[in-house]
Amino acid sequence: MSDYTHEIVDWIRYHALNQPEKLAQVDLASGRKSTYAQMHDRVGRIAGMLKAHGIRRGDRVGFLALNSTDIMDFIFATWRIGGISLALNFRLTPGELEFIVNDAAPDFMLVDDVFAETAEALKSMTNVKHWMRFDGIGGDTEFEQALVRAEPVLEMEELQPDDQCMLMYSSGTTGRPKGVIITHGMMLWTAINVQIGVGFTSESVNMSFMPLFHIGGLNVFAVPAAYAGGTSVIMRIVDVGAVLDTINDPDLGVTHFLGVPAIYNGLRQHPKMETTDFSRIEAAFAGAEAVPVELLKWWRGKGIVVQEGWGMTENCASGTLFRKDDPVEKLGSAGRIGMHSAAKIVREDGSEAPRGEAGELWVRGKAVTPGYWNRPEANAECFVDGWFKTGDIARQDEDGYFYIEDRVKDMYISGGENVYPAEVENTLYELPQISEVAVIGLPDEKWGEAGCACVVLKKDQTLTLEEVLAHCKGKLATYKQPAHMVMMSALPRNATGKVLKYQLREKAPEMLAG
Repeated sequence: MSDYTHEIVDWIRYHALNQPEKLAQVDLASGRKSTYAQMHDRVGRIAGMLKAHGIRRGDRVGFLALNSTDIMDFIFATWRIGGISLALNFRLTPGELEFIVNDAAPDFMLVDDVFAETAEALKSMTNVKHWMRFDGIGGDTEFEQALVRAEPVLEMEELQPDDQCMLMYSSGTTGRPKGVIITHGMMLWTAINVQIGVGFTSESVNMSFMPLFHIGGLNVFAVPAAYAGGTSVIMRIVDVGAVLDTINDPDLGVTHFLGVPAIYNGLRQHPKMETTDFSRIEAAFAGAEAVPVELLKWWRGKGIVVQEGWGMTENCASGTLFRKDDPVEKLGSAGRIGMHSAAKIVREDGSEAPRGEAGELWVRGKAVTPGYWNRPEANAECFVDGWFKTGDIARQDEDGYFYIEDRVKDMYISGGENVYPAEVENTLYELPQISEVAVIGLPDEKWGEAGCACVVLKKDQTLTLEEVLAHCKGKLATYKQPAHMVMMSALPRNATGKVLKYQLREKAPEMLAG
């Protein structure tokens, strides 16, 4: 074909035709680099290999792997033949993956060698037809051998915006995980939102160290980089020292990256921080959970505006964004809603809350999922007149800035008053002794629930509950102040850096009793 008549365009093919020698990807672990022409050929070979294994339009194709440029190639190859890419969390056990794989029913699984043991266990638990191994660094594996033999597919199936392209499962911290349906249209509008929101262009260079099985790692900014014709530098797994080395490398020229608060904290404390040149960074993005204001101020002191945003798998990580030129007094907010999205705050009775009042955040738009895979009951529960109920508690100020207070499930009620842990955590982060903190609600005979601060201290620091309460006096209402405190060596987190508060709710009572 000489032109594009499809509603959904093959971005890789387009850039291969129009800027074939432009650098598309860099794989840090292997040192491999690919231009768009080379990526187009490799994507075509993977697509041909999948077709040779009987994969057709609408079939699910899974991957269980650490980050690599192979994963990006594999995703785009799956899309080229109209397949659905199933992204699997490599932190899960075979038992946890069993439900997901059987629910999604993929016909093909690509497995990183480091997860060979997990794959072997899964084979007996599932009905996947084809399994293929690779090593993520271009070694002489079954995958590479198959690509040599493959007949390249160089044109995309005719696809529409509503056609599904991905399946990503929620963390499943409350009940079984749900498969989020992601469409080509969602990916397209997210890429457009990114271009508008953070200025990603063909000259931009994304660094990906967050896991690519997660919507944040994928869409901030690896997939939008391919849409724009920019470059992605892929790190196999996050290492804060290596992140700083990569930022410091003028030959790579990284301009954009996504981190979570724990990573920004780790970068801050790393010895290489003081000698790292951040002058090329145009967008240092933060997501997954609220960033402590104290941490945002520290980075500003170093000349870096960490841009906080809010998004979720169900809206393709395309929600709100704090722009670089937003006023400093708005620090702590998640910014304003993206151009091609809509949001509102809703009370428990379903009415829209006035500005300043906390309620549940609802969203809609072309980046919002049409629903969950095989879960009609969840769809009925989560959608109201086209609006998706996010489960996040938020408020919007008079200027339109959104403040994410907490997850509905993490809010607790003390003495009849709602307590949003994020607000308490922000206050506790002002204490210089604290490296990390998470606040949870625990059962209390008098108040129903009372707060418990789970604290990780900086090296050689001490802290008492009395000191915490003295700090909170005058800053937090009495009912918001923690009644308990436990010390931990680290907070439990999932693969994307979110604190697993359900684990804290299990562990903290035992620690207090012990």
